[in-house]
Amino acid sequence: MLMIHGICPDTGDRLRNAAAAPDGAFPPDALWIDLLNPTPEEDKRVERHLGISIPTREEMHDLEPSEIIYTENGARYMTARVICQSDTIVPKLADVTFILTEKALVTVRYDEPGAFSIFLNRVTKPGGCSQQPEAVLDGLIEAIVDRAAEVLRGVGDKIDISSRRVFAGRGQDVERGGVYQVVIQKIGQYEHIISNVRESMVSVERVLLFLSANYTRPKKAQSGFAAEWRSAVRDVQAIEEHATFLSNKLQFMLDATLGLVSIEQNKIIKLFSVVSVALMPPTLIASIYGMNFKIMPELDWQWGYPTAIGLMILFAVLPYLFFRWKRWL
Repeated sequence: MLMIHGICPDTGDRLRNAAAAPDGAFPPDALWIDLLNPTPEEDKRVERHLGISIPTREEMHDLEPSEIIYTENGARYMTARVICQSDTIVPKLADVTFILTEKALVTVRYDEPGAFSIFLNRVTKPGGCSQQPEAVLDGLIEAIVDRAAEVLRGVGDKIDISSRRVFAGRGQDVERGGVYQVVIQKIGQYEHIISNVRESMVSVERVLLFLSANYTRPKKAQSGFAAEWRSAVRDVQAIEEHATFLSNKLQFMLDATLGLVSIEQNKIIKLFSVVSVALMPPTLIASIYGMNFKIMPELDWQWGYPTAIGLMILFAVLPYLFFRWKRWL
């Protein structure tokens, strides 16, 4: 789908969605050409209009690290990984290619990251975007960073809830395989989300560093964006630091969870050990009088059976009292 955005004539500073003319021409005020699941015909139209080449989906996915950011025929090609489907359990990453030219910004994507919708909502308000392709790129990057920060903040809140469940868990939950098993599964999901956010921010940071180091303001541009991009780099680095903090917190929570599980399991094993030791003397007595020797004087006693039962009960209670006295139970 080919979406063309330009400057609204009524306000002069808002983006609008404009349709190309029937003959394939583009509006003269088009600032942003957004290619969502483009067809080969749409790619060729944009290539003819701007004199650039549009990468295919396979080319975007198979890019080498050195080919993620490059310049060709005066256009800057930058591919970043953007958080997509953030409302699902584990958001995925979508490859988005930004092609910055003097006439317009071209975005090529095969998914629908929420950051694009956020940006469109922002620029429909007065003062949302200036009349430069660089301004559109700056706004998109800002929306991507804000969306990543929002996803990370949501993960942090969920980690706090899971942490409270871990340290407020009860022994019977472990015996049922309850709360701790659920928490360990959640930890794996949260770590996956954090890894995706960090990977996304690393790719965005590379784009920003490239722009900050290599961008020169066109003569017709009203202002430059180097300062904005340097500020965005600091925001990205802050998100990366927050992601590292959450990863360390998850590692601590995982270690604590496994430690608590081990403690509860040790309690169960200790209980079985105590029961085994307490039953050893009664078992010994029963074994002695269960032997099939012909001469065993106690077998002819009138009170032999009650005496054996009493001895077994006595020697079962004594170890139990000893363990309680030692505070092993």
